[in-house]
Order: sequence, then structure tokens, then C-alpha cells
Amino acid sequence: MTQLTPDESAQAAVGPLLDEYEELERQLADPSIHADAGAARKLGRRYAELGAVHAGYVVWRSALDDLEAARELAAEDSSFAEELPALDATLVEARERLHRLLIPRDPDDSRDVILEIKAGEGGEESALFAGDLLRMYLRFAERNGWRTEVLDSTESDLGGYKDISVAVKTRGNPAPGEGVFSKLKYEGGVHRVQRVPVTESQGRIHTSAAGVLALPEPDETVEIEIDHNDLRIDVFRSSGPGGQSVNTTDSAVRITHLPTGVVVSCQNEKSQLQNKEQALRILRARLHALQAEAAQAEASQARRSQVRTVDRSERIRTYNYPENRIADHRTGYKAYNLDQVLDGDLGPVIQSCLDADESAQLAALQTFGG
Repeated sequence: MTQLTPDESAQAAVGPLLDEYEELERQLADPSIHADAGAARKLGRRYAELGAVHAGYVVWRSALDDLEAARELAAEDSSFAEELPALDATLVEARERLHRLLIPRDPDDSRDVILEIKAGEGGEESALFAGDLLRMYLRFAERNGWRTEVLDSTESDLGGYKDISVAVKTRGNPAPGEGVFSKLKYEGGVHRVQRVPVTESQGRIHTSAAGVLALPEPDETVEIEIDHNDLRIDVFRSSGPGGQSVNTTDSAVRITHLPTGVVVSCQNEKSQLQNKEQALRILRARLHALQAEAAQAEASQARRSQVRTVDRSERIRTYNYPENRIADHRTGYKAYNLDQVLDGDLGPVIQSCLDADESAQLAALQTFGG
């Protein structure tokens, strides 16, 4: 078998994606496709993803053509040979960038997210820490220009949260690697905090934890079909901290998906219908995550990072207040700016996860060579 050169391999790998990009461009130019908002959004998301590949290909192709032209000129005039090293370096850089763009993406990366935060071991201190995590994510979302919406919450007596569900949404079709889920998916797991609780009179440092789950949110109800015969829907009276009644009607809703045993409760809204819609929204996201887990089980080499996001038993990060230290146990990342991270400066921590994930995938893939 003839060994392909790095650039021949690049051309072979990118060819089918460019064909798909041109076909999507043709479809999106057809006004009739926009009559179905869901279909148009799905096509637009894929088009945006392939747009980065197309742009990377154009840069690589231009660098390749420039180098080939310079080599031809150098064969006739040796003075042009001086340009070859710089042009060759430009080509290598463009090829490597294209290679990274061709790394298989998590199909959920461009989706919005339903973020669930639950207090764990540590009682009231854990609930307070869950509130701190919520504020961190809200501020991080604000820095990224994302919109947030609280779907449901249960507050604790001291002002924290026993559990809370928040939708985090981007605007438009994000570029590859810029979707909400592409970043927040690394937040799933157990977050451990070490600090002196407000309830501690002796000044001793305690350790508690809160669990986080980042669920990619399906775009339309048709993506996750739910048979209403598979649902048990119960209504009950909403309650707040300490069992105090939020209202005097049975507006809270609990939905049990009988085939999977998934249970979702919502009580934030005063309307039973609104709570039901919010609960169904969360249920669809959870069922979508279960489907993703099942698919991953059949292809163990794909989406390994996503498996971690749905494993709440894994302690992924420690927040040490006395030392102002943040440490991610998966990547070895450590910094002494915990106060800034809790104020929403979460980017470098997440970037360490992105870099580790990309390095693992690059190592597993066959490179273009050279």
C-alpha cells in the first residue's frame, strides 16, 4: 500500500466534510427549510461546526499552494530558496490546526445545558457551598454572554440550596468548542470544599461536598419522545425552608418516568402547568443523558469525558478556602486564586480539562504524519 504524504492525508480526511459543508450551505439557502425551526436550527448548528473546518482548510490549502509555488521558483532562481523554511513552517502550523479541527467532536458540544447542583455530605454547610457553586456558574455564564434561567430550587434554612436546576443557554449557533455544553460538561462530579463553616464555633476546618450534573438539553421535544403512558404525575403543595408553605395550592409537580425510574420534581412556579412543563424539560435532558451513556457503553473509546460528567461519585475538584486554593484532580491543575474562580473566573480551570481531553484524543488518533 502506498504511504500517503501528510498533505495527501489531510486532503483525504477533510474532503467528505467539505462536501457536507457545501450541501448544508445549499439547504440553508432554501427558504422552505426555515419553515421547520427545529430542522433549520439543527442544520445551522452543523453548518457552524463545519464552517471552522472549512476556514482551516482554506488557510492550509493556501499555505500548501504558496510553498509549492516557491519551490518551483526556487528551482529556477536560488534566491527564492530563502523563503522556503518560513513557508514550510506556516504549512506545518496550518496542517496541525486543521488536524485539531478534525478531532471528532462530542455531538452534544454545541447544545445548551441544564445544570443541576445538589447538596451532599455536610448538611447546611453543603447547602451553602451549593449556593456558592451556583453563583460561580452564574457569573461564569455572564462572562460568556450566556443566558440563565432557574427551573427549580429547594432552599435550605441558612440560605443555601438543597438542590437547584438552572438552564444555561447561548445565543445563535456557537462555533465548535464554544457551546455551553462543550465547557460545562467537565463540571459533572463531586465538588469538595474545605473551610470553617458558619455554624462552627471552634474555628475548625470542615470538609463537605456538593454534586453537579451538566445535562445537554435537547432542542425539541421530538428529539426525546416521551410516551405519556410511561409517566406517573403526582401533585403536591410547594414548601420552602423549614417546611413553610410557599402557597396554599397543590401546584408542585413530581413526574416519574416508569421505564427508567427517573424522578423529577418542580415547585418554583405558582402554576401547576408551568411546573409540569419545567419538570418535563428536565426529564428530557436526563433521558437524553441516559441515551448518551448507553451509546458510550457500546463505543468505549468515544466521549470518555462525557462519562465522567454524569458520574457524580467522582470527586473532581477541591476548593480550599484557608489556602485560597483551587485544585482539579483529573488534570492536576492547581492555582491560588480561589476567590477569583468563585467570582466566575472559571476559564483556566475548564481549559485544563479541554487541553487534557484534546491531548488524549490526539494521542489516540492517527496523525497526518510528519
